[in-house]
Amino acid sequence: MMDMYQAIYRKFRPKTFDELLGQEHITTILKNQVAKGNIGHAYLFSGTRGTGKTSAAKVFSRAVNCLDPTDGNPCNKCEICKGILDESIMDVIEMDAASNRKIEDIRELKEKVIYPPSKARYKVYIIDEVHMLTNEAFNALLKTLEEPPKHLLFLLATTEPERLPHTILSRCQRFDFKRLKSKEIIDNMVNIADSMGLNIESKVFDLIAKNSDGAMRDALSLLDQCISYNDKEISYEDAIKILGIADNSLLLNMCNSIINKDMESSIKMVNHIIQEGKDISQFLKDTIHHYRNLMIVKTSNNPDELIDWGEIVEYQEQSRNISLPLILKSLNILTDAENSMKWSTQPRIILEMAIIRLVNLTEELSLEERVKRLEEGVPLKPATISKQKEEPSKEFKPKRESTASEDLRKEVKKPSDNDDSTKVIGEELNFDNVKKTWPKVMQLVKSRKINIYALAMEGELEKIEHNRITLSYKDGFEFHKDAVSSPQNKSFLEGLLTEFYGQQIELMVIMKSCLSSQVSEVKKSKDNNEDSIKEVLNFFGEDIVEIK
Repeated sequence: MMDMYQAIYRKFRPKTFDELLGQEHITTILKNQVAKGNIGHAYLFSGTRGTGKTSAAKVFSRAVNCLDPTDGNPCNKCEICKGILDESIMDVIEMDAASNRKIEDIRELKEKVIYPPSKARYKVYIIDEVHMLTNEAFNALLKTLEEPPKHLLFLLATTEPERLPHTILSRCQRFDFKRLKSKEIIDNMVNIADSMGLNIESKVFDLIAKNSDGAMRDALSLLDQCISYNDKEISYEDAIKILGIADNSLLLNMCNSIINKDMESSIKMVNHIIQEGKDISQFLKDTIHHYRNLMIVKTSNNPDELIDWGEIVEYQEQSRNISLPLILKSLNILTDAENSMKWSTQPRIILEMAIIRLVNLTEELSLEERVKRLEEGVPLKPATISKQKEEPSKEFKPKRESTASEDLRKEVKKPSDNDDSTKVIGEELNFDNVKKTWPKVMQLVKSRKINIYALAMEGELEKIEHNRITLSYKDGFEFHKDAVSSPQNKSFLEGLLTEFYGQQIELMVIMKSCLSSQVSEVKKSKDNNEDSIKEVLNFFGEDIVEIK
């Protein structure tokens, strides 16, 4: 009879805390507790899937019972460790809360926990996906957590700690597991492949790590798929076919077609992807990740520290042809499509709709692109420049190219012959004019310095007086107010406002609470003056005192 195949993630499950990758902030504490004998009665391990929660619980269950622990790690050689590993000792009980979620299951557990362990020091209950318990089951479990027997240890694991009642959370030592870094995942897969005598192209490990979302179990499951195809040698092309993942060059070409507004080519690529048997949901996730990488190279000074796969030079080259606002809006479209795809029976249509919206989005942002090009000194295409009226009788004089701020003002104003509400150039500013044009001012700030835009957009126009614009911030936005008030940022904004409105502008930045206190002081002063006048009138008489 053939032995049943054991999945790689189970075969290479960590046996000690030192083998548990990427969670040193947790394993160090647990090892110290074991070494010092300072063991709690309930622990909560939370974090995304495949990050080592159950593995840590299994290691901990052996470590607290081990007859010869080493630096807090189980020896895995003594009678107790071997018995727990081969499940011959029944003092470590694993439960899946998804299938044992009712109050009857917890009541049965309560009846059993009163009995001491048969051989080990502690009777350990490992409850996975504990958030799946019903409210009644939680209440029943709470009683045991409040007054546990000395021999009892609960190890709870969950991917959704926010769904647990606070009464449970407050009685557990909580440890949050982090997503693993790609390098940690890749190094572990390389070691496993070497131990199995496999010849795998290095790019395959990069590809798997990118698609595992920081989960070692997911990565090893994908590696298992590749090994099932060929257990001797695996190439990058094989991995792409096996896993249904889009090649980076395919994503680059798709994004180029979208940037170039080539609708036909973009839709044909979608058809090609489907004909090749690629998973539509997976391709959408790959596209989201691609735009995420474009966002990183567009905003980070050290993108190589944040991008785990692909050629960074290719992302940098492509990012020069697409603006940051366009990338952000594209990501919104793609993530909306991903959410819709979860409930749709027609994933292809969802993907095609998203691609069409991305192509059209480029046209919607043409004004922003035009402003940015003008700011960088790049000439506009002839179609976007105003045509000169043909006047054969006069000498032709080239029209001066407008500045970005003038271009924006034209978009804002466009008044009719009898509408002077937005003609602010050369006139003293008033609140209505500035309020009407303020969104365009913010748009101009965003196109030049997006970090200052993020600070200024939280401010509120308070008043306009003698070409002085007062910007106020609500309580809780002290940081934004102080940052905008810094000499460098304030000077930048005043220069931009002066340029936009065509006259010297001064900017004042205050907190709303300060403004309220000033109004109170004025009112108080006014009331005091009125009281003083009344006293004088009462003393001298109204016919003697003259108030000026």
